[in-house]
Amino acid sequence: MPFSKFVFKPGINKEGTNYSNEGGWFDADKIRFRKGRPERIGGWEKNSSNTFIGTCRKINTYKTANQSQYNILGTHKKLYAQEGTTFNDITPIRLTTSAGDATFSASNGDATITVTESGHGAVKGDFVTFSDAVSLGGNITASILNQEYEIDTIVNTNSYTIEAKDSSGSEITANSSDTGNGGSSTVAAYQLNIGLDVYVPYSGFGSGAWSDGTWGESPALSLTNQLRLWSLDSFGDDTIAAPRNGTIYYWDESSGVGTRAVAASSRAGASNVPTSVFQIMMSDIDRHVIAFGCNPIGSSTIDPLLVRFSDAESAVDWTPTATNSAGGVQLSTGSTIIGAMQTRQEILIWTDAGIVSMRFVGAPFIFSFNEVATGMSLISPNAVATGGNTVFFMDNGAFYQYSGSAQRLPCTVLDHIFSDFNLDQAFKVFAAPIPQHNEIIWFYPSADSEEVNRYVTYNYLEQSWTIGTTSDGFTRTAWNPAYILDNPIAAGKLDTTDNNYLYNHETGHSADGSSFTAFIESSDFDLDPDGENFMFISKLIPDLEYRGSDDTANTVNFVIKGRDYPLQSLSTLQTVAVTPNSTFTNTRARSRQSAIRIENTADNFGWRLGDLRLELRQDGKR
Repeated sequence: MPFSKFVFKPGINKEGTNYSNEGGWFDADKIRFRKGRPERIGGWEKNSSNTFIGTCRKINTYKTANQSQYNILGTHKKLYAQEGTTFNDITPIRLTTSAGDATFSASNGDATITVTESGHGAVKGDFVTFSDAVSLGGNITASILNQEYEIDTIVNTNSYTIEAKDSSGSEITANSSDTGNGGSSTVAAYQLNIGLDVYVPYSGFGSGAWSDGTWGESPALSLTNQLRLWSLDSFGDDTIAAPRNGTIYYWDESSGVGTRAVAASSRAGASNVPTSVFQIMMSDIDRHVIAFGCNPIGSSTIDPLLVRFSDAESAVDWTPTATNSAGGVQLSTGSTIIGAMQTRQEILIWTDAGIVSMRFVGAPFIFSFNEVATGMSLISPNAVATGGNTVFFMDNGAFYQYSGSAQRLPCTVLDHIFSDFNLDQAFKVFAAPIPQHNEIIWFYPSADSEEVNRYVTYNYLEQSWTIGTTSDGFTRTAWNPAYILDNPIAAGKLDTTDNNYLYNHETGHSADGSSFTAFIESSDFDLDPDGENFMFISKLIPDLEYRGSDDTANTVNFVIKGRDYPLQSLSTLQTVAVTPNSTFTNTRARSRQSAIRIENTADNFGWRLGDLRLELRQDGKR
């Protein structure tokens, strides 16, 4: 019998059944399409062996005038400025207490230290640094006390506990001599309250962490503090930062990486800086700092549709006068701002009901605001990215592109995504551009997951879709494309620890030195148009391009699967191990319907599929 060449349609299609998508691909993981052909994605490796604390959901990378490069990271616990390989803690200080306000109490044989401080305002997991304390008299020395601690439990509004440790983090147990209180000179510096790592869609009893606070007390974190999301942008050589629903902070790069960010309202010349914002950005052309969703002047209550902007070239002067360009506008589209993004020609603002275009027009109006789309929104503030000159975004049930007007994208995996989606954690969705491959990846949480665990990729040049999971160490929570960097960088999340890494992507073929599984599986195909006869697959001729290694032992498995009827489960009929020296393989696979799965788990090479050829013959009707 002659060979049949199998050329499958590019992209994954799950909008129909496996059988109805004959001639296409039905499932994949860690696969991209390039020029219509599936290939294994590039690998990743740690950006540094150093870790940062908390889940990072925003990265901003920039270079200063003297070419110093910084990665600014906002996590649910910290704010960092990475220079080189070091993560420098620039988290703002919320409160510094007077000498002697904080006192300590230890118990013999216990590492738990109770700290008493009236009105401390801390929540479980907050960080506090003590200084000028003296020894409690025994094992709990001054050097043990005078360091940074993560608060272990909140006893009440006037006390909390920490676990005594040495400089290496090892637990230190108090002895019978530890009867002091730390002296009258102890100073406590409390960092910005942490945010939540998981959105809590309710309040009241049971919404806080177990044993967080005393019986009958409400949770310490309110609904206005759900899910810590940062907006970050450069202001010249410096950084402006704001946690969602928090105030604006300013980090002065010239003061050095050992200097923390401070409230913009505390800087010289500050005037009516917003105290509560959804999102901020620096407008590149006109040099205004813009707040999207913020409190009006004279009020502490956030207006979810208010857009305010500072005077040009100032991050701190927000009072409109006849001699400056500060101002504000309340949008009329929708009920709340979700997010905003700067493009080459305009700033796009998504509300819960549409898109507003914001353009710099100069005095006297400074900015114009025009509604450009309705009936669509943004599923999360970070679910938007640019590819070429086009903006791509994900809303609550579809994908769109915008280039002067908004058009819905045909998507062949739409139901697969939104039929299995955790909408409670939708604000964790983020878009990850890979411009060198013309791709936008959206990472999202499935219905049974509180964290990002799946992704969908759109190739906007070839208009194809593929899907995957975050298995094998691919869990990502934030992304920065390769505009300044040689490779995209992303924040990873480890399940077993609060210490996480940055990763460089599209480098090598391994998962940070380990293997990862990549596969693609076709839809079912049969021998004749009506699927009446059984077929027998007797030979397979593979066509693969290997990359990154000349090892002739590199193996990609071609798995022949089959079933007799569409509602039956696929069974593995034969697995063919293909190496760079493979020619053809005799097979014995019989079924009415068959599918081909190509997969490998090696960590030292990549591959790209060509045209598969199979020798098929009819094998009866029974």
